[in-house]
Amino acid sequence: MSSQRPSVPDATGHFGQFGGMFVPETLMAPLLELAEEYERARVDPEFQREFEDLLANYCGRPTPLYFAERWSEKMGGAKVYLKREDLLHTGAHKINNALGQALMARRLGKKRIIAETGAGQHGVATATVCARFGLDCTVYMGQVDMDRQASNVKRMHLLGAKVVPVTAGQATLKEAVSEALRDWTATVETTHYILGSALGSHPFPMMVRDFHRVIGVEARGQILAAEGRLPNLLVACVGGGSNAIGLFHPFLEDEEVRMVGVEAGGEGIVPERHAARFQGGKLGVLQGTKTWLLANEDGQIELTHSVSAGLDYAAIGPEHAYLKELGRVEYTYATDDEALAGFKELSETEGLIPALESSHAIAYVSKVAPNLPARDVIIANLSGRGDKDVDQACRFLLGE
Repeated sequence: MSSQRPSVPDATGHFGQFGGMFVPETLMAPLLELAEEYERARVDPEFQREFEDLLANYCGRPTPLYFAERWSEKMGGAKVYLKREDLLHTGAHKINNALGQALMARRLGKKRIIAETGAGQHGVATATVCARFGLDCTVYMGQVDMDRQASNVKRMHLLGAKVVPVTAGQATLKEAVSEALRDWTATVETTHYILGSALGSHPFPMMVRDFHRVIGVEARGQILAAEGRLPNLLVACVGGGSNAIGLFHPFLEDEEVRMVGVEAGGEGIVPERHAARFQGGKLGVLQGTKTWLLANEDGQIELTHSVSAGLDYAAIGPEHAYLKELGRVEYTYATDDEALAGFKELSETEGLIPALESSHAIAYVSKVAPNLPARDVIIANLSGRGDKDVDQACRFLLGE
């Protein structure tokens, strides 16, 4: 395993062979403007001070690192801690990035915000920060996702956002991103696109990662205070990969810390019935970035499926593809049934209802923790709470 990992992508936005800027000419100017302004912002003490102040006093950071004592005892084996991103304002980690990008939009003088959303948590976070800063907000969301995440659609409306249904194609996250990119292409002078994951063209993968690094920075200090040492294993679900890269990045140089990203296995690794890009995927370009994605032999993007709307996407963030290639992070998957079982288990054992996205990480922990030594320590990222998923989960679990 190589330890030669740059802390940022290169000047062209590449993490090794992954990443880059694969966009229409119309979007090159706003992306380069964003990249240049972000380089100034990231070393601007006033920008960082305001960001950190709002994370603390508006969003509720730091989030606790909670020892799941009953669950750990029930499983046997390793001690399990949960990083409680579910306790953040709006109910998920997404607010970290939405807030940082809203501050960037203000620096750029952009008064209109667009976003895409799958599970709705990024849409809610974007609508929230737009309300906070008085910005016009339009969110694109696939019709299928609007139906299964209806409560979040209502939240966005209450926050003053316009939610635009996308009915093309599979009518889920990929199509919502496409519509947002079309909008941005036509309105670059007045609009900033708050991309919701560590995906897309440079500088988004780097910028989104940096806004979420606070997850891992906090977890590192908290586990040292609780256990006096670093964890043996970090676990996070991976759609685009923002919550996972936020947790993993501050630990990358700690070779003794193993890291596992859990993709959506859907109904099993059968074409068009899952969203696990490293299980039968291939290298390609999708929506601005070169990365691992699900495509058929003709190069056409395959349909995807997951019980969790937030993981139901055909490509993975380029930094994750890079870390997989280096062998620094392992990637596996959990099926819909396993995620639903994890959802039920954590709810009944700890009184914590996880998002279905986070339940994929919970499912993996439930597999491996019993077989690890009692001295081992696991941190799993509870990236969001499951309020939005209760109706859907009850239909599957209880037949309601």
